[in-house]
Amino acid sequence: MTADSGLRVRRVYDPQEDGDGTRVLVDRLWPRGVSKERAVIDRWLKDLTPSDELRSWYHEDRSATRYDTFVDRYRAELADPVHAAAVDELTALVREGGPVTLVTAVKDVPHSHVPVLVDHVEHELRHG
Repeated sequence: MTADSGLRVRRVYDPQEDGDGTRVLVDRLWPRGVSKERAVIDRWLKDLTPSDELRSWYHEDRSATRYDTFVDRYRAELADPVHAAAVDELTALVREGGPVTLVTAVKDVPHSHVPVLVDHVEHELRHG
């Protein structure tokens, strides 16, 4: 998956590719069964991820209606000072011009925090 901004999204279980550029882990927990060498992670920005409370709440029921609420709540979290500082760090990496690949262990990427994060970062790049 590649976004308009040039951000790429890959699962940590996929092999690294030449065009990945800076690889940023965007999960709160380290992926199970993956060594740091195999993951090839340049940065781990835990503060880009949903809070433990929100993550646990969403994992209790992953229905479509709950996902919509999850998206709204996560967008609100991205505006808080801690999340915003991490977003600033990520947007700075993108603005530096090299490719940036967001790396995640989630199985269902389209219904996770990752598309919300990509959308938020692209908005910040356009308007921030």
